[in-house]
Amino acid sequence: MEAAVASDPQISIRDSVVRLIRGDITELDVDAFVFYAQSDLALGSGFGGMITVRGGASVQKELDEMAPVADLEAVVSEAGKLAAEFIIHAVGPKFREDDIEAKLLTTMENCLSRAEEKGIKKLAFPAMGAGYYGIPAPISATVMLTALESHLRGETGIEEVTICVFDRPQFTAFKAAIAALS
Repeated sequence: MEAAVASDPQISIRDSVVRLIRGDITELDVDAFVFYAQSDLALGSGFGGMITVRGGASVQKELDEMAPVADLEAVVSEAGKLAAEFIIHAVGPKFREDDIEAKLLTTMENCLSRAEEKGIKKLAFPAMGAGYYGIPAPISATVMLTALESHLRGETGIEEVTICVFDRPQFTAFKAAIAALS
């Protein structure tokens, strides 16, 4: 995993900082991170598999008691043995759905609400819906930064938001979206 370095893109929004890194979100030392989930909350493979392996079976057991979750909603579980204390599981839109931007914005707002309810100060997001769920990275980046800017300009306890992306195309899209806000 790549740790944040001084040259990583970042922006200050009121009293909060939003930064962009490439890496593995499950390894970050944050209060909580967001996992883009399916409505049945099955962790499956990919980052979900990493959550199970690194966090332990207790995470999936807790999720089994919460499932199913409605589209666009977010729920919070403990993070087991991971560095984070919590995981926010967000059931967001998939590519080719109608009104994808509006649905992703609602999903982001629900994630941020759950973070505020838990008193999260350091929060990490993946490239929401990009990758497996097929939302183009530029759309994900634009919607996420819009939601973050709106939320962080209001009353919030969130001090740091890390956007942790997996690959160079996602990094490039998010870097451009952050530059557009600067």
